[in-house]
Amino acid sequence: MSSLKDKVAFITGGTKGIGYGIAQSLLNEGVNVAITGRDLAAAQKAANALNSNSTQGAKAIGIQADVRSYESQQEAIQTVLDTFNKIDVVIANAGIGHFGSIEDLTVEQWQETIDTNLTGVFYSIKSSIEALKQSKGYFITISSLAGTNFFAKGSAYNASKFGLTGFSQSVMLDLRNYGIKVSTIMPGSVSTYFNGNTPDESDAWKIQIEDLGEIVVDLLKLNPRTLPSKIEVRPTMPPSK
Repeated sequence: MSSLKDKVAFITGGTKGIGYGIAQSLLNEGVNVAITGRDLAAAQKAANALNSNSTQGAKAIGIQADVRSYESQQEAIQTVLDTFNKIDVVIANAGIGHFGSIEDLTVEQWQETIDTNLTGVFYSIKSSIEALKQSKGYFITISSLAGTNFFAKGSAYNASKFGLTGFSQSVMLDLRNYGIKVSTIMPGSVSTYFNGNTPDESDAWKIQIEDLGEIVVDLLKLNPRTLPSKIEVRPTMPPSK
């Protein structure tokens, strides 16, 4: 397994939850990390917390950016290049969920879900593709089991994640001839603050954010000749219904 020390990762939506857990795992491997959030203070606070626990000499920086804006993503990528001179890994993690019957779902909720979960990922790869060509890097998207399994009151979220799963697989075929790997990770229930959840002891059965961090590390260390293009991740023992 190859060392990841001194590589550079860009993670959207990294101030908490899955993105933060991935950032922690990468820092522990010596990867420099840039995390984004729509609030600058929150992004910098999260970066400071990551740096306080960094043991491999790697550095985290927090950047204010909104994946719904192409210009914002371009500026964020340029900040990473100005700071670290390269980008080896892009992790499109930022996501949002609005749930409700199609009768109750508003036009604004639909648009925000698609703009964040799907169009935002398009902006992330479009902004970073030249840097990834230079590094022969890795583009990882965080989709969901909701990207293959539909459910009631999930029309906007299902549409965004079904689209993201298909988008990721198509981009994988587009970019592999440049030496760029593309994978999508599709978690089930994860212990985060998503959709109003508050992580506590009752979440012990769920996938933990550090578990997904381990998966990302494993992907990055895998032999370059092998590509797990789609990874479904489930809790081992969910509660009985």
